[in-house]
Amino acid sequence: MTPKEVVMRPMTPVEAEANAIWSTRAGLNIAALQCQFSPYLATVRNYNDFLRQHAEELDRARATMIAHFKRYDGAQAQNSFDRYTTQTYNSYSTLDAQISFCDAAGLAGQQSLTIRKGSFGREAARLRAAMRAALVPVDPLSLIQPVPLAPADLPPL
Repeated sequence: MTPKEVVMRPMTPVEAEANAIWSTRAGLNIAALQCQFSPYLATVRNYNDFLRQHAEELDRARATMIAHFKRYDGAQAQNSFDRYTTQTYNSYSTLDAQISFCDAAGLAGQQSLTIRKGSFGREAARLRAAMRAALVPVDPLSLIQPVPLAPADLPPL
């Protein structure tokens, strides 16, 4: 089953960028938790470095998202933001596509560290899309191509 992305109410362009940043953060966090089976992906180290490098943009994204929910939900904004955050995290959690997600999130984490401070928002939607695309499970049997056998290839009875 492919986890579904959280559907948002209409957003301003600034809110949409903040949502992309926050969602990418959630994906990288889930990768740090689920993908430790491969030390080569370095998901924990990359996530921690990502948090340090892009802390200011992450703080602004969080504040922008809370303001978005305040605009729609008033006094319930914090509860709405907490629910949104939980749903966003859950939208990256998968067993059916864990390997492909971990590969994509590992690469996204590495790429996030090549983005200059203050510029992450412009790249967040691209990184989020790459991680989300990797959440589609692949039937392993569909990857096996049958080998046609000629009668001469068969062992004698």
